[in-house]
Amino acid sequence: MIGSSWLLVMLAAVQSVAAETHVFNWTTGWGNYNVDGGAERPVITCNGEFPWPDVRVKKGDQVEVYLKNGFDDRNTSMHFHGLFQNGTNSMDGPPMVVQCPIGPGDTFLYNFTVDDNVGTYWYHSHTAGQYQDGMRGAFVIEDDDFPYDYDEDVILQLGEWYHDTTDVLNPKFMSVYNPTGAEPIPQNLIMNNTRNMTWEVQPDTTYLLRVINTGGFVSQYFWIEDHEFDVVEVDGIYTEKNTTDMIYITTAQRYTLLLHTKNDTSRNYAIMTKFDDTMLDLLPKDLQLNSTNYLIYNTSADKPTESYVDELAPLDDFYLVPYQKEEALGDPDYRVVVNVTMDNLVSGINYAFFNNLTYTAPVVPTLFTVLSADEDDVKNPEIYGSNINAFVLDKDEIVEIVLNNEDTGTHPFHLHGHAFQVMVRDVTYDDALGETPHAYDENDHPDFPEYPMIRDTLYVRPQSNFVIRFKANNPGVWMFHCHIEWHLTQGLAIILIEDPESIKATQSQQLSDNHKSVCANVGMATEGNAAGNTDDFFNLKGEPIQEKFIPDGFTAKGIVAMTFSCLAGVLGLIMIAIYGLMDISNVEEKVIDELHLDADKVAAVDVDDVDDIDNDETSSISAAREEVVNK
Repeated sequence: MIGSSWLLVMLAAVQSVAAETHVFNWTTGWGNYNVDGGAERPVITCNGEFPWPDVRVKKGDQVEVYLKNGFDDRNTSMHFHGLFQNGTNSMDGPPMVVQCPIGPGDTFLYNFTVDDNVGTYWYHSHTAGQYQDGMRGAFVIEDDDFPYDYDEDVILQLGEWYHDTTDVLNPKFMSVYNPTGAEPIPQNLIMNNTRNMTWEVQPDTTYLLRVINTGGFVSQYFWIEDHEFDVVEVDGIYTEKNTTDMIYITTAQRYTLLLHTKNDTSRNYAIMTKFDDTMLDLLPKDLQLNSTNYLIYNTSADKPTESYVDELAPLDDFYLVPYQKEEALGDPDYRVVVNVTMDNLVSGINYAFFNNLTYTAPVVPTLFTVLSADEDDVKNPEIYGSNINAFVLDKDEIVEIVLNNEDTGTHPFHLHGHAFQVMVRDVTYDDALGETPHAYDENDHPDFPEYPMIRDTLYVRPQSNFVIRFKANNPGVWMFHCHIEWHLTQGLAIILIEDPESIKATQSQQLSDNHKSVCANVGMATEGNAAGNTDDFFNLKGEPIQEKFIPDGFTAKGIVAMTFSCLAGVLGLIMIAIYGLMDISNVEEKVIDELHLDADKVAAVDVDDVDDIDNDETSSISAAREEVVNK
């Protein structure tokens, strides 16, 4: 017994000596780059350069990232996507969840070890769409015990690119003039932050190909002309080899592939990516749905042309089996059921909802509420606010999340702090065929797999559902959210407060002086409930909440009508002023005639308070407004 204990101590000492500390000093900024060859535009730089660096560390290493906010007009943050941050929840990154935002000129130290993860990850800003403007990079944790042989390790970072910054796109997206919530359409697909990328390979060589979708919106199909590859890892989880010639990869997902090159070097081949165009509300005529990059065996030979396939038939990741087979978790101790919808609030802007709540950040970061609340109160979700969809999980219980998608789009969902087992992912229910949303039925569903696929980002199909399970063995405050950045902006997130008693009891979860300083510099408190109240944690007066819903009877089309009727009213006032200065009689009739409006219906539109409109009034007003728009 003594000998075995001594051996464990010696092994721990060897690992400690072998582990390295990696220190990164990064400062955000802006620079102008022509990323896709189509237009030069501002992008977010790291120390004045773009793209941001890829990071490679080994399992057990220490990482210290000193992130300085070099912006002068906005906050920032950093999230290391997929890392469990076991014992270092405060390093997870989402502002107002586990930290305060980093203000202009300030520096935050992200300090953690990577002993709980191996494989392919990435890092990105978790603030206001910044990673869509370039603040992102690959994060690879190398493993000396990787189960498969290969010759060379290569990263392929996929994404989409816009010719405008999110500063330009977001106000148009979150606007009354976009009542259906149609996402901005990207101009191009990119690979390794460029288009028409060239990758030179050697014959008869096995490449470990780490494919990461670091985009903010579209899923992509990925294939290499006349080549197959073996999937051996998804989202940091090793899998049994599964041979395929195409994958479907949503934003935030990672696939690691073994690609063995040919012996023949007489020609070159196309590396193809394709938009999942079912996710696009509009298809501009000039949008190229396919993007061609180049696998080069012979630099003297011609570059390949675009590669076509007979059908899009990617691997279904649901059937991947983890390399370390883990049996399906048993019946849940706690079930979270969330329904996804998209709808307009009273401002006319389209938001995203879990159970009719759109995430609205609290005054105090939720982790800080856990740390400052009394022991008796931390398990009560009420103190965390009424608008963050807070769920409190007990230590080590089996948690099941049932997600019912009532929307007609595909959504990739990411869980911070965990990789989960995928128990069910239902088929698409096509609204074009008259099919309606299909909720999960615990009494009527496919058999659970014996060894479920495990990952941290999973897509749900249109009007469909999925079921995932994990064990609550990582105390922390964790987000579960759609990883389409537009939809997170719309509020599609919930917060899981996992084992709050252990969070309070663990010294490593306490706030550092740097944490507190960053909060002080943006004028934010480090104690209190969702409203910042430290005297009574159940007094939520002043907490941020979502807008009211639109009264019954209004539709998205009606919102457009209302918007343009208001615009017509403004134009009318301008014309009244002009005609008034000209001393013209019958000015009202002239204005109405000038705007081609119906006088009676214009009068019906003149309502002061939407909240006081009853259903009959709403119907008549909507009709009048829609007629105004049609005119």
